[in-house]
Amino acid sequence: MTIIWIEDRDPLPDPACVPFPASGLGAAGLDLSPARLYEAYRKGLFPWYSPGEPVLWWSPDPRMVLHCHELHIGRSLAKRIRQFDRPPEAGPAVGNAPSLCVTLNRAFPAVIAHCAQRGAARIGLGAARAGRDWPAPGAAQGRDGTWITPDIIAVYTAWHRMGYVHSVETWIGGRLAGGLYGVGLGRCFFGESMFSLAADASKVALAYLVRHLQARGTSWIDCQQETPHLASLGARPAARADFLEMLAAGRDAPAPPWGSGRLRADGRLEAQPAA
Repeated sequence: MTIIWIEDRDPLPDPACVPFPASGLGAAGLDLSPARLYEAYRKGLFPWYSPGEPVLWWSPDPRMVLHCHELHIGRSLAKRIRQFDRPPEAGPAVGNAPSLCVTLNRAFPAVIAHCAQRGAARIGLGAARAGRDWPAPGAAQGRDGTWITPDIIAVYTAWHRMGYVHSVETWIGGRLAGGLYGVGLGRCFFGESMFSLAADASKVALAYLVRHLQARGTSWIDCQQETPHLASLGARPAARADFLEMLAAGRDAPAPPWGSGRLRADGRLEAQPAA
């Protein structure tokens, strides 16, 4: 199939209306803006390209989806989740924040920057809490090493300021230990990337996000592409047609406004004043 070239004023092709290859690559162009991202996500498309390439737009078949009620939480992860939900304790902290906590939309620029540098070694939770040296950021690897370019960081940061992109952060002793970011439209959430500098830090962020999404009436997270890691957390492939039906049903559904503050393990958001 020929890839459709998109000029700045051309609409992106809609996978619900026109044939797309199973690989998902259906369009390319040079326009990368919040308005273009809004159009793309509503159609089930996302950008993925390497430096020096045009912006490539994808809608793979099948699509990896995590249904919130199917998130796999093992015994050790459940213990971690409880640790991050405890009341404030003695030890290093930032302001009135406990030394272990999970937050929403408190450090988006740092989260996306870390996601672009995945590959650093991880430190154990106990060692991190004891104040040992943390690993230095390493070279980006895998999918994230190719697509979180400075242009991607800039446009998703702009979209974050507009209220569409959100981050979840895990903190240890006032230091950012892990997190993730993604896009929220209506009652749909599209996961983009995650990182960990401490053991299980990104998994804790995901678990808290899932509970928060359920409290908001969102029942699934788009994970885009299939990986063993995502499968181990409970995500599974969905046919493109099924995914597009889910998207159409949720993208315009009313949803509570997103906020900023501390997340609790049951999904509640405790608002905090801006730093």
